[in-house]
Amino acid sequence: MTLGNDWFTEIHADAGSAFSLKLTKKLHEEQSAFQRIEVFATEDYGNLMTIDGLYMVSGRDNFLYHEMMTHPVLFTHPAPKKVVIIGGGDCGTLREVLKHPGVEAAWQVEIDERVTRVSEQFFPELCERNNDPRAHLLFDDGIKFMKDAAPGSIDVVIVDSTDPVGPAEGLFTEAFFRACFRALGDKGVIVQQSESPLYHGKILKALHAAMRAAGFGQTQTLFFPQPVYPSGWWSCTMAGKNLDLKTFRETDARNKAFETVYYNADIHRAAWAMPEFFKRLLEG
Repeated sequence: MTLGNDWFTEIHADAGSAFSLKLTKKLHEEQSAFQRIEVFATEDYGNLMTIDGLYMVSGRDNFLYHEMMTHPVLFTHPAPKKVVIIGGGDCGTLREVLKHPGVEAAWQVEIDERVTRVSEQFFPELCERNNDPRAHLLFDDGIKFMKDAAPGSIDVVIVDSTDPVGPAEGLFTEAFFRACFRALGDKGVIVQQSESPLYHGKILKALHAAMRAAGFGQTQTLFFPQPVYPSGWWSCTMAGKNLDLKTFRETDARNKAFETVYYNADIHRAAWAMPEFFKRLLEG
């Protein structure tokens, strides 16, 4: 990360690339018990949150990530009622989950409470469902939460984590996915943010292997744009328990009773398309 001349630049040295946003003001800075949290006002991307010098969420493009992390997996499950979000401290994923009227309860398990409190201050639009009676905000270790969850008690797990380093490293392991497999009921589904297919192929290949080794019979990566993240091309990866990830409640998705900015049934179907290099990556 570099900060100078009113620009915030995140450098990806291994890929020989960088992404910059023009800033107008620093709004907040603190060191929590876990990480450094900063918020900036930008010229064209709304407010920007960074964690440990890396882009986390912007007001302009967060809908891409939050919608693709939630609606595909919720429309894949036949009738999701109990949802657990691991991470997701900015609360945008929680907001999207609770747009689904059939969801009875959603637990957001975020290890760093300060991410949520800062989001409530500077990204109130992402936190508008925090007082929904179905929402349960827990500030705890997500790995322990899933390990302690009752067998078969959860329909959908959404792992809205940071990169697989530091506190989030354990969320990309076979042991964690085994705990999720045990906690999920019949037809249960997990989705994990899975980095850039262009820059992080080794992480993605290892993620598929870990999910399958944990007992999931099928895995499926979905692709979507995300300008502020490395390469501008991002992904999430689903793993299913006793169900086909290439089917979804398409009629319900087409007739959804809520608004989205990006997601619709056609986007869902299109996100299954797998580039040739990615097929070779998983097969090799």
